[in-house]
Amino acid sequence: MKLLVINGPNINFLGIREKSIYGAQDYQYLLNLIQKKAQDTGNDIEVYQSNHEGAIIDRIQEAYFDGTEGIVINPGAYTHYSYAIRDALASITVPKVEIHISDITKREEFRKVSVTAPVCDRQIYGLGLEGYLKAIEYILQKAT
Repeated sequence: MKLLVINGPNINFLGIREKSIYGAQDYQYLLNLIQKKAQDTGNDIEVYQSNHEGAIIDRIQEAYFDGTEGIVINPGAYTHYSYAIRDALASITVPKVEIHISDITKREEFRKVSVTAPVCDRQIYGLGLEGYLKAIEYILQKAT
C-alpha cells in the first residue's frame, strides 16, 4: 500500500518543544520509526511535514491523484480551527486517521475540539509516537 503521513505545524520540533508533553524523542526519531514500519510491513509510507496550512492542503489534494491509499494526519494546532484542511480531507475517500501525540482530552479546553476528526475514520491520541504506528496498522487492517 501507498500511505501518506502528514505532520502539521511544530511537529518538526519534537524533542525541542514541551518535552514534558511531547517527549524527548526528536523528529528524526519519528521518521526512523515510520520508515522501519514501512520496511517491516512492505508498504510505501511517505512522511510530509509543513508549518503552512496551504501546503498541507496542497499535499492532501495531491494525494487524490498520486495513488495514496491511506492518510495518517497530525494537523497540530490546525486540528482545532482549520476548516480548509477539514474540507480537503473530506474530499479524499481513502481511509484517514487523525493522530495526536498527547492526550488532547486532558489538556486545554481548545485542544478538546477537533474540526478534522469528523472527516477521518478514527482519531488516536495520548499514545505518544506509538500512536503513529497504531494509525498505520489501522489503515493496513482496514484495507484487508
